[in-house]
Amino acid sequence: MSTLEKAKLAASNWADFSHSERAALQYEVEQFLYAEAALLDEGKYREWLGLVTDDIHYWMPIRRTVTQRDIDREFTKPGAMAYFDDDREMLGMRVKKLGAGSAWSEDPPSRSRHFVSNIRILEVSCDDVTLDVCFHLMRTRLNSEISDWFGHRTDVLRRTRDGFRLAKRHIFLDQTLILSTNMSTIF
Repeated sequence: MSTLEKAKLAASNWADFSHSERAALQYEVEQFLYAEAALLDEGKYREWLGLVTDDIHYWMPIRRTVTQRDIDREFTKPGAMAYFDDDREMLGMRVKKLGAGSAWSEDPPSRSRHFVSNIRILEVSCDDVTLDVCFHLMRTRLNSEISDWFGHRTDVLRRTRDGFRLAKRHIFLDQTLILSTNMSTIF
């Protein structure tokens, strides 16, 4: 029985988990995220896609600079304009394009490094674990092109019999101005 399954039997609320259950689940979550980052950095996109649920929502809204009075309008809302608003089918097409060498913006391929930190478990509900994750994605391309993206994500990991799978990734950039020539990288 997994740590999450044991914890669900013992508690109905994340706040009610024992210290050892919280530490074990935190470790499992972190190891999943580190392994996921390694797959992306190694260009193993098909393997990464295997970690994604059929009902995933992969979304990156556009961030705007607004006054304090309009802070609730800082990010575009679901259904409005976004850098990404993908389901599994769209992610599959992106992965296929990256693997086929037909993505001109990735030939020659970029080199990336995904850093994740400040991983906080926000909620545990049934088989879903909701996280807040800070990230830094660094990409180098060609001889001198360097792109850096910073921000945080809301991820939902779903427990399956094969381990965690990514059910939701909402990506919130710290930048409002994107200086990169393209956004072909998977966050």
